[in-house]
Amino acid sequence: MHITLKSAAVATALSCLGLVPALSVAAGNQAEIKRGAQLIEFGGCKDCHIPLKMGPKGPEKDVARGLSGHPADAPGAAQPKLDAYWNWAGSATMTAFTGPWGTSYSANLTPDKDTGIGAWRVGDFIQAMRSGKHLGAGRPIVPPMPWQAVGSLSDKDLRAIYAYLMSRPAVNNRVPDYTPPSAAIAAK
Repeated sequence: MHITLKSAAVATALSCLGLVPALSVAAGNQAEIKRGAQLIEFGGCKDCHIPLKMGPKGPEKDVARGLSGHPADAPGAAQPKLDAYWNWAGSATMTAFTGPWGTSYSANLTPDKDTGIGAWRVGDFIQAMRSGKHLGAGRPIVPPMPWQAVGSLSDKDLRAIYAYLMSRPAVNNRVPDYTPPSAAIAAK
């Protein structure tokens, strides 16, 4: 028991210093993490936040990248020309989308502190999902991210999603910035 308490104290100290994810210290939080995993699966978060790669039988999830969003190393491409205002297009990786809102990229939802949500607190996550604003106060969260639906979940469920995301391996992957719609589209 003494070793367990000592190990927990060391892990807590390392967490406070930012050397290990805070939720890895809370190993007793497995039920909340499991609930978050269920919500991620049910909500289809992996559909857009885990990029696709070409496998032997066609496109498949690139699980090694985790929920790291649009790959930073994906080849750049010009926005496709859409023949009507209400049309939209998606990339082959299922992580970039263009429509009347502009071009959006699936965010890195891993606990990487530089390129993901590792520096976010649970309150930041909940506020972002409730307000539709990055970090709860920044740029708008744009389609196809269904923040309105996610934001309708209870605080308990949003904390569970956050706990699950923070329990995943951090992946350093800087997603491109959102591109607003062109002036021609915005004028319609």
